[in-house]
Amino acid sequence: MTSKLAVALLAAFMLSAALCEAAVLSRISAELRCQCINTHSAFFPPKFIKELRLIESGPHCPQSEIIVKLFNGNSVCLDPKEKWVQKVVQAFLKRAEKESQ
Repeated sequence: MTSKLAVALLAAFMLSAALCEAAVLSRISAELRCQCINTHSAFFPPKFIKELRLIESGPHCPQSEIIVKLFNGNSVCLDPKEKWVQKVVQAFLKRAEKESQ
């Protein structure tokens, strides 16, 4: 009876370990590539931006990426070469610096 219980517990442990490893591997593979396929370059008012994420270039992606989350819930990749996007990023960085003080 105890050997069957031990085998069942061992099997449950192995299954949970395999599932955890698969979850970590899928997350790593999602993060080791560019997040932005297309970028938006047309101007829209920055007041629609709720959150801004700046991802520097690196081994995962050769170009910097700017991903904004809008108040309506949509996420948009912005073209980091556009002047208006650079100004928005600077404004968000200044705001974050003031809030951290």
